[in-house]
Amino acid sequence: MIEYLIFLSISTATFALFGLGLNLQWGFTGLINFGHIAFMTLGAYTTVLLSLKGVPLLFSAIAGTMVAALLGLVIGFATLRLREDYLSIVTIGTGELIRLVVNNQELPVGDTWVAGTFGIQSYAIPWNATPSLFVRLVMIGVLTLLGIVTIFYLGRWVKSAKISLSNDVAKTNSSKQEFLSRLAVGIILGLLTLAIYVSGVTGLYNYNPKAGLMLLALLVLAFVFWRLEILVRSPWGRILKAIREDEEIPKALGKNVFWYKLQSLMLGGAIAGIAGAFFAWQLSAIYPDNFQPQLTFDAWIMVILGGSGNNIGTILGAVIYFAYDALTREFLPKIVPLDVERIGAFRVMFIGLILMILMIWRPQGILGKKEELTLGK
Repeated sequence: MIEYLIFLSISTATFALFGLGLNLQWGFTGLINFGHIAFMTLGAYTTVLLSLKGVPLLFSAIAGTMVAALLGLVIGFATLRLREDYLSIVTIGTGELIRLVVNNQELPVGDTWVAGTFGIQSYAIPWNATPSLFVRLVMIGVLTLLGIVTIFYLGRWVKSAKISLSNDVAKTNSSKQEFLSRLAVGIILGLLTLAIYVSGVTGLYNYNPKAGLMLLALLVLAFVFWRLEILVRSPWGRILKAIREDEEIPKALGKNVFWYKLQSLMLGGAIAGIAGAFFAWQLSAIYPDNFQPQLTFDAWIMVILGGSGNNIGTILGAVIYFAYDALTREFLPKIVPLDVERIGAFRVMFIGLILMILMIWRPQGILGKKEELTLGK
């Protein structure tokens, strides 16, 4: 059970990172990107190939992030002056183009060239060797600090909604819903933090390499989330929101809209590149078929579920998605008398039904704001 919780924590943190990059591009800037998997693919393959060449893992991951950002630069110069629908078509084509190139070309794996279709195995993973007891205790201390900071932030986040409700003289339904939503989400994420903490402490003390990877993924997720929260509340972030609403207004104020869009696309791609490194490290072996377009639409599901334009909502969407995936994979075969293939199709159909109901009942997502929707303008 501990190992399974660690596995789910790494998966959730990885795809929360992946979703945060998409949320920056779409939720805050209004760029419809259906090829987000392209950034993850480049981040994963660059990190793995450089590590097999002897480059330290830290520099390999940084290089993967930079290559993913450069892809955003290339896509941006080629498409950002086009309409939104053309951008979506070009991005989904780019995602498939990169996957097919990797699948059909020979790759420099170590000192030899290997056909991409055979995949890449046996590459280095962070903290794979068992550290000393002192280092393990330090890692447990870092995890403890991260858990305390998370609980404190969630408490302050809920408290800010309560203060807003108390200051609202009319006690409008929107203020009440905001407070109740934050309270429920805060409790859920707080309990999840405790579960991750217990499994992490156990996995780090009786050292499991995946527990070390989980700690690293959570630290990177916390850092990226923190910096994104600062960015989207800065003047730079307010310009992105203005572009999302009506780009003619910032243009009239003398802002270079193209440059801001390009920055958003590059930064979102860089975050997806980081997620690609963790995705490769968790799998321990990567193949081109690991990077199907479906992963892009999984990220869209997470962003839509949690609420576009809300970073906590994206993390919540990742939690809900993987909780749904784990629970239905475990319990659905015991409830529905179908074979394995039909069970898989039923799970996809059911999450599609959930999304349809959500779009009718609450199109802005769980934590999103209806006035900030970017589709259907």
